[in-house]
Amino acid sequence: MRKKDYKYIYGPVPSWRLGSSLGIDPISDKDKICTFDCIYCQLGKTYKFTAERKVYIPADKIIDEINSLPEIKIDYITFSGAGEPTLAANLGKMIESVRLLRKEKIAVITNSSLMNRPDVRNDLMLSDFVLAKLDSCSQKTLDLINRPMKQITFNSILDGIKQFKLSYKGKFALQIMFVEKNEKYAEELSQLAKEIKPDEIQINTPLRPCNEKPLSQERINEIKHYFEGMCSITVYDKEKDKVEPISEPDTLKRRGKI
Repeated sequence: MRKKDYKYIYGPVPSWRLGSSLGIDPISDKDKICTFDCIYCQLGKTYKFTAERKVYIPADKIIDEINSLPEIKIDYITFSGAGEPTLAANLGKMIESVRLLRKEKIAVITNSSLMNRPDVRNDLMLSDFVLAKLDSCSQKTLDLINRPMKQITFNSILDGIKQFKLSYKGKFALQIMFVEKNEKYAEELSQLAKEIKPDEIQINTPLRPCNEKPLSQERINEIKHYFEGMCSITVYDKEKDKVEPISEPDTLKRRGKI
């Protein structure tokens, strides 16, 4: 299949959590824009820090690319990309527009930093599956692992996640990235997960190239024991399906997918 130079959609990519996932980047066609500077981010350092929600990409540009898709098998259409997707003030409009055109379920992968905002929670309510990051169990570990903007606090993140989970009708997962610097907090993170009661716990470690080494499968399996009694999966549990992308390699690379 001939590859196309899409700006805002990419993939499909094989996902251990979502199967064949077609990505949509609602905030950037090039540079990473985020509220965090996570030590394990495959996109590298954050230079464009912001917590301002605004229209970064007009929804009609996303829809034009969706309309140009060939016949392909997709399990999920996933809002993610080069930074934090909830920074897009028109995220809800994009989700609604995509739903009118495609039959696939819609997922959003978020770092949870803005979930304390009612407008963000309202937009996320429109999706079928929300995958929310929680790598930290305190302000200290948040600063160590995720390195957020100063105005973003651990308490605001946790409160936002809990508020969202109370009223969300779709599938809700907590995604936890374990590296050497936070593996010793697995028990504390499992206690928070039990309070939140997600539908799924996704236990991850960075297998894509980045500045942090992945934990071994043996260590990840040890960590998984802390989450007994909850539905949990790990990055080592399932082999990724083979998926043929339709976007150019450069588009995938900008999103850290290759």
